[in-house]
Parts: sequence; structure tokens; C-alpha cells
Amino acid sequence: MWKLCIKNFVRTSVAQVGISAVLIAGIISLLIGRQHLVKQQEAVKQTTIAQNEHIKRNKEFFSSELGLLFYYLKFSLVNELDPINGLSIGQRDVNPSIQSVTIRNLENQRYDTDLYNPAVLHAGNLDLSFVLLYLFPLLIIASCYTVLSADKEAGTWNMTRVQARKPAALIWKSLVIRMGFVFSVFFLLIGLAFVLLPLSINYRFLLFVGTGMAYLLFWFGLCAFIISLNKNSSTNAILLLGCWILLAIILPAGVNNYLTNRYPVPEALSTMVEQREAYHEKWDMEKTPTLKAFYKVYPDYEKYGYPQESFSWLWYYAMQHMGDEESKVHTESFMSKLAKREAVARSISFFIPTLHTQHQFNTLAKAGLENHLLFLKETANFHESVRKKVYPLIFENKQVDEVDWQALAVRKVEQNNQPDWLHVFLPFLVFILMLFGVSLKRMHSMA
Repeated sequence: MWKLCIKNFVRTSVAQVGISAVLIAGIISLLIGRQHLVKQQEAVKQTTIAQNEHIKRNKEFFSSELGLLFYYLKFSLVNELDPINGLSIGQRDVNPSIQSVTIRNLENQRYDTDLYNPAVLHAGNLDLSFVLLYLFPLLIIASCYTVLSADKEAGTWNMTRVQARKPAALIWKSLVIRMGFVFSVFFLLIGLAFVLLPLSINYRFLLFVGTGMAYLLFWFGLCAFIISLNKNSSTNAILLLGCWILLAIILPAGVNNYLTNRYPVPEALSTMVEQREAYHEKWDMEKTPTLKAFYKVYPDYEKYGYPQESFSWLWYYAMQHMGDEESKVHTESFMSKLAKREAVARSISFFIPTLHTQHQFNTLAKAGLENHLLFLKETANFHESVRKKVYPLIFENKQVDEVDWQALAVRKVEQNNQPDWLHVFLPFLVFILMLFGVSLKRMHSMA
């Protein structure tokens, strides 16, 4: 009986065309993921080379005045890339993985990013997470919507029902066969990912695979529930496609619109304006108030006194720094609202499997908003640490040869927070048990 069911399914156009199409899309997604990883890794490699050449070149021109030299020099911080990012690119194609900053005011630097074609960004990347989130459910729907209804419409179900000892078992057998084929495609793509990407079996990778499996089981559970409603094939198809449109398009768009309006971030502009005004207005002010404000933040530097010259690097960098300090309220508000967006989105996603899956994929791949906010925070810490290394050298008029350039080399930030497996799988478990439980009860009553 199993062989007959498998042969019948393999002969269908869904099995031949649908599985082939998803498999091809999956392979393309892995190649795109590989290209993304290579591009990011090459950028990191080139950053180290470029920073060394940049420092060397500027030392030749501005070696006589350390304040002027450090005005031009940039120092880079790298947000370490996880190989899983090749499976789920997330926001890494928009948010920078490398930040190069000078010791001047920070707020007009740390939100810089590369220029991208907006049409490409609008279309998004075809990574494996996209294939799993959008194409696999369509394959499951196409392969499952005629289970039971096709036999009823062909007039063979009543005969099968009379001859079979457990008619409901035949329905589940058909679903299990389809699960086998779909999961075979899934694991084949995961196997190919090991060939094409530098993946290793670790906690994050296992969670990624487990999340994908749980998501596919959710869709099979939904199909089983629709089948248990005992409708005809066209009704099943309409209901399942309606669920796909609702879960994959309408609800995510609605949540995004709600969060954008609930937590608007005008601070993104006001921070920049405040920082620029706070910096530029100090050219027309007395120098002493600026230095006093600077010494309140850094009392250790008060020993450098209050230079009376028309221009001094001590006053200039104090002025730059106070521009950041005076825009601090807007900066903290901006970061706080983005963090709230992320927290609320995470809470809402517990009730929307597509959103929950996407959020988990991005989190595991270190490619979500949470990762970017942590990187922005680390950028501020990095900028501050460079300033503290450099300020005393400038204020004491040290020579270029006295600078420890090795301490200013490219630094990498690796975020090693491990997601909780219960937090990842609990929402799936609730939906899967509920859908399969209700479907099992209804199918037995139908038989």
C-alpha cells in the first residue's frame, strides 16, 4: 500500500514540477548566500589592508602635527559574521558590518552605510530563509490540498472507506508520504549548504535546522486541519492560499506598519541636527565654557588647562565631543524606540508562525535589528576607547613615533549570546499540537 501511494504521488505534476522548482530555488539561494559571505569576508580583509595604508599615507603628510593627523584618520570596527548568515541574510545587506570612524563627533558617522540599488533592496535577497518561509509552504499546499477531496470527487472514497479497516489511516499515510518528500528536499538543501558554505554543526546551526523543521510541520498541520473540514479541492486550495497570503504577507505588513506608527523615530533626524548645531555654534562662543563642560565629562583632562590661543586642538576636540554630548538625549530616545520595536515585534511573532520563524532565522544568523543595535552600541564604545587612547597624545603634543599604532588596529566584535531553545520552539509546539490534535479527532469522526 505504501509503494502504491508513493508511486501515485511521484507521478503527479506537483511532485515533479513543484519539488524541482523549490529545489532549484534552494540551490540558487545557497549560491546567493555564498556570494554574500564571500563579499563580506573580502570586505573585512580589505578593511585591514586599507586602514594600514590609510594610516601610512596620512603619516607622510601630517606627521608634524598629531591633532591634524588624527583629524583625518579612520579606525574600523567589524561586526563578526556567522556562516549561518549565508542561509539567512536578514538585514546584513542594508546595515553595515563594518564601521570606520574618526575621533571627531560620532553621531554623523555611526549611521553611515554603503550605497545600494533601491530596486534590489525592494526585491530583497533570495536566501534559504526566503525559500523556507515562502516557497516551501506553497509546495506543501500544492501537494496536500487534494488529499481526501480528490478521492471523493473521483467517487473512489466510499469504496476505500468500506474496504479499509481504518480509513483515516489512509489520509495520514498520504500526508506522511508528502512530509517525507518535502523534508527530503529540505535536508538535501541543508546538505548542499555544507558543501557550498563554511558551516559547522553547532548550537546555532541545530536551532536553525530545528526551526525550519518546526515551521514545515506547522504548515502540514494546517493542511491536515483544512483537509479535516471535508471540503472539495477548490475550497481547500482557496482556504490554504488564503492562510498563506494572510500569514506570509498581510500580517507581517500590518505588524510592520503598526510598529512604524507606534514607535516613530523623528530622533534620527533631530539627533543629526542637534549634533551639528551643538558643534557649529561653538565656533562663535567663548572657549572656556566648552572646555569646562568637557572637563565635567572627563575630569582627568582638566590638567591640560584652558589654552588662550585662537585655536587649539584641545578646544577643537572638546567642541567636537560636546556636540555628541548635547545630542545624547535624542540618541538615547532613538535607540530606545528601536529596541522597543524589536521587543514588541518579538512578542507579537509568538502568535504568527511566519514572523516567529523569520525572527528566529535572523537572530540565529546574527542578521536582525537586535544584532545591529548591539553593533551600534559597540561602535560608540569603540569610538570612546579610541578617543581615550588618542586624546592625551594630542593634548600633550606627542610625536607620531610615540603612538602605539597596534592598539588602534581593526577590532572585531563577536556577539556570542545563545538563544534559548524553549523560547524558539514553544510557539511552534503549541500550534503543531493544536492543529494535529484537532485534525486527528475530526478525521477519525469522518471515518
